[in-house]
Amino acid sequence: MIAHRGASGYRPEHTEAAYRLAIALGAEAIEPDLVATRDGVLVLRHENEISGTTDVASRPEFAHLRRTQEIDGGLLTGWFTEDFTWAELATLRAIERVPKLRPGSATFDGRYGILRLTDLLDLLDEASEARGGALHLVAEIKHATHFASIGLPLDELFAGEIAGRVDPARLIVESFEQTVLGQVRRRGIDGTFVYLVESQGAPADLVARHGRAAASYADHLTDEGLARLAAEVDGVSVDKALLLRRDAHGATTGTTDVVRRAHAAGLAAFTWTLRAENRFLGRNHQRGRDAAAWGDWLAEFRLVLDSGVDGVFADQPDLVFEALREPPPSRV
Repeated sequence: MIAHRGASGYRPEHTEAAYRLAIALGAEAIEPDLVATRDGVLVLRHENEISGTTDVASRPEFAHLRRTQEIDGGLLTGWFTEDFTWAELATLRAIERVPKLRPGSATFDGRYGILRLTDLLDLLDEASEARGGALHLVAEIKHATHFASIGLPLDELFAGEIAGRVDPARLIVESFEQTVLGQVRRRGIDGTFVYLVESQGAPADLVARHGRAAASYADHLTDEGLARLAAEVDGVSVDKALLLRRDAHGATTGTTDVVRRAHAAGLAAFTWTLRAENRFLGRNHQRGRDAAAWGDWLAEFRLVLDSGVDGVFADQPDLVFEALREPPPSRV
């Protein structure tokens, strides 16, 4: 069970509190997203645009840094980590990314600062020693093509910070861009390399290289695409929408064959993200009209877990363990 940005269903994501709570709830692995500062420090944020996860919009001293730029083919306006030094980012406070869905987590807004990768590594060392067993790190490298284009090669920065810090047996490196996974491996970093697959669109690295001729994510999940991936990476991690089968009304009716086919190609298979709120569940698993209320998460979680998937990413780690304790439904 991989805690998605920490216990991000209960605390603002990527904060020390979210990571510590995930560990207390029994998470076996912790997943941070990695982006870079102007001075080449890897920090833990969902995206390099940080107006939705920090208090930067309310900080007049940084108003001049608000701008619009193209990221992976789309225009974004806001504040970007690459425009800040680490010393500047360290003055910001974290806020809940989806406060309407998670008002309880939003009560912690402003209490915690931003962490660097090195801060999380120290925390994991401390927690592993206290637990008597090593926690896994699942490091997601974000927007590698974009950062490389502005002189911040994330493969080099990551290799420099991770080398000698994490046992390869407990390191997973993942990205939506296969190019950077190969670059990290060629820099001598050993571990498990996992390719992230969206439910639509095409990878930014391939679009930058081939334009409209770029292979889509769907192309990577054909039998031929999976065979090609198996020669270069160790696993795939797919959007939950690619694992769950839904009807025209949005009801979850079963699972697809993506896990079976990934395994047949010799790849480990993971999925993201298990969340309890109605907003993220199939229509038949929703309860009531409040998007923030918890629905029949147990039924959907069990369906995912019964697919044979090798690991799941979850915002509420304790609920995954609850689902694992629940006996599977009888099949007559």
